[in-house]
Amino acid sequence: MLRVGLTGGIACGKSTVGEMLARRGAHLLQADQLAHQLYAPGAAVYDEVVRHFGREILNEDGTINRAKLAALAFPARIGELNAIVHPAVIKAQNEWMAEAARKNPHGIAVVEAALLIEAGAAKDFDKIIVVTCDFEHRVERYAQRIGISLAAALSEVERRSAAQLPDEEKVRHADYVIDNSGAVEETERQVEEIWNKLQTLALG
Repeated sequence: MLRVGLTGGIACGKSTVGEMLARRGAHLLQADQLAHQLYAPGAAVYDEVVRHFGREILNEDGTINRAKLAALAFPARIGELNAIVHPAVIKAQNEWMAEAARKNPHGIAVVEAALLIEAGAAKDFDKIIVVTCDFEHRVERYAQRIGISLAAALSEVERRSAAQLPDEEKVRHADYVIDNSGAVEETERQVEEIWNKLQTLALG
């Protein structure tokens, strides 16, 4: 099983690239979906997050309101939040990859995670793909995704980017880099090229 970490800055298009890899046959785990499970009431991470950040981050039904939590955590307390969440995410990722390897020893397992390098998880992977994108496109994509104005998106992208390594630093850890600033066809071309290399490694 070839273990591939997929990462990049906010609104760079990691999920798009992950879906392109999944369509080609990769096993895909999105760490954000994993975090949703870990934040569920009754989970150990849920209890710790509520203990640290207070019950004001909860919705009426007792679930964690991710927007309220983010507003409290970014940027001053993001380290505190990550110290709770990252170990649980890394443990779950590694368990998922082990299970994928049992099912398909010569397959390719891709974990898409925004803070993969920041969390110290890069060592758990055979290859790292970093998705980059120019800042203007990030802001536009974030505005469209969340349904907010460009000015609000600019502020939020800057705020969240402050909690991540800059692209140049992420790229230093990369085995492969995908520039997602252009047309989707150009991204597909880059993904296809990398996928062929990954398949060769997985079968080797």
